[in-house]
Amino acid sequence: MTTIQHGIIAPAAQAAAVRATGADYLEATIVGSLLEEGTGGTWHRAAEVPEFAPAPSFAILFPATVRISDPSVPLAETEEHLRTALAALAPHARPEATIVLGSGAARRLPEGVDRAAGEERLAATVRLARDLAAEHGLEVLLEPLHRGETDLVTTIAEAVAFLDAHDLAEVRVVADLFHVMLEEEPFAVVREHAGRVGHAHVADTDRRPPGQGDWPLAGFLTALRDGGYGGHVSIECFIWQDIAAEGRDALAVLRAADPATAA
Repeated sequence: MTTIQHGIIAPAAQAAAVRATGADYLEATIVGSLLEEGTGGTWHRAAEVPEFAPAPSFAILFPATVRISDPSVPLAETEEHLRTALAALAPHARPEATIVLGSGAARRLPEGVDRAAGEERLAATVRLARDLAAEHGLEVLLEPLHRGETDLVTTIAEAVAFLDAHDLAEVRVVADLFHVMLEEEPFAVVREHAGRVGHAHVADTDRRPPGQGDWPLAGFLTALRDGGYGGHVSIECFIWQDIAAEGRDALAVLRAADPATAA
């Protein structure tokens, strides 16, 4: 049985600050953290990564320069990036850790590309990522992202339909309150598909830390838990003034709102 934990998404360089908040884990970002950009838009394993406890999840798998929905890009280029990313993160991962495939700019449909062809290439990318991650004992998840970030797979319901349509029903999805709110996806739909959810992200209004806005955090988490989701929850914010200072309060708000851990 999984012990429910709550973490914070941040670059590995902020591992000490996240640890100081009392978070159960750091969900380390991959691009720009575990991977560094080299010449020609390629990425390589970072030369120095601060130590952090093995993590149950990782985020930001692809940079915008790796076009994962563009049929004109050789799939071998995507495979090379994935192999590099997985080799970089695997030493920091717990067994069966999840890797979030969000990366909205990377998967945005290129101008002039037929939508069906773009979806087929995205599906091929998801399939490739699934298989390569499995070689490390890890799991790739598909994250729906709001339409301001991408034009392919923008809701939980759409993610489930996309995966089913491309024979990828075993690939689970990420439920992120930020994207749910911006897409106005009903919590009833979140509850309906919670059994397909493999990880969850939360934030407050405008992606501020929980407790600094008025988004219905408890309602979102209740829908997930009632629907059968039994996994971890990570805070993903754009606006941290100071993670070490704000994170402890944000985690307290999250844990109090989560039916799985609320007193």
